[in-house]
Amino acid sequence: MDDRHTVTSMEALEALYDSANPVALLKELEHISEDYAKFIEASPFVILATAGDDGLDCSPRGDPAGFVRVVDPKTVMIPDRRGNNRLDSLRNIVRDPRVALLFLVPGIGETMRINGRAIISTDPALRDSFTMAGKAPQSVIVVTVERVYPQCQKALVRSKLWDDERHIERSALPTVGQMMQTIAQAKSETFDGAAYDAAYPERLKQTIY
Repeated sequence: MDDRHTVTSMEALEALYDSANPVALLKELEHISEDYAKFIEASPFVILATAGDDGLDCSPRGDPAGFVRVVDPKTVMIPDRRGNNRLDSLRNIVRDPRVALLFLVPGIGETMRINGRAIISTDPALRDSFTMAGKAPQSVIVVTVERVYPQCQKALVRSKLWDDERHIERSALPTVGQMMQTIAQAKSETFDGAAYDAAYPERLKQTIY
């Protein structure tokens, strides 16, 4: 790549593109409107982006639609369900409260975006209010909304994300066990990828909540 073509200033960047579409600016709000709330409440999947001293993190979060609770026009809450305990997102939030959320709704081309600041709450009553399958989350991420707006369909139309004919068979890609075994072998370590994959369905069943 030729460094002469690297964009290094705001002036150079803005010279590459036309002015923002007025609609793209009009749709941005500092609060969640009734229409925006309907979209968020219909979403079973959100991507959470965070930043901290150790770098950036982008984490998928999913549950039945409505799991991200719209408390009021300036507040949403996300239960932190059981995971791998790396805590990358939560560590970042403790260090830097800035977060970004991207909501997807199956079959819908538009996405919804929220930028704001988050805290982590372990309030027992709040945690209990998010109980699923008899289990409460360890904590709840409480986001104060600063900006919210929908994103147009272009990315999902181009990617054909919801097109069944474009879905890839799982067997076409390496399993997690296979990938981990390859990594272990490169480090002269032992890892049974087949055993890991075989045990995963039951492990998922036992640890999903």
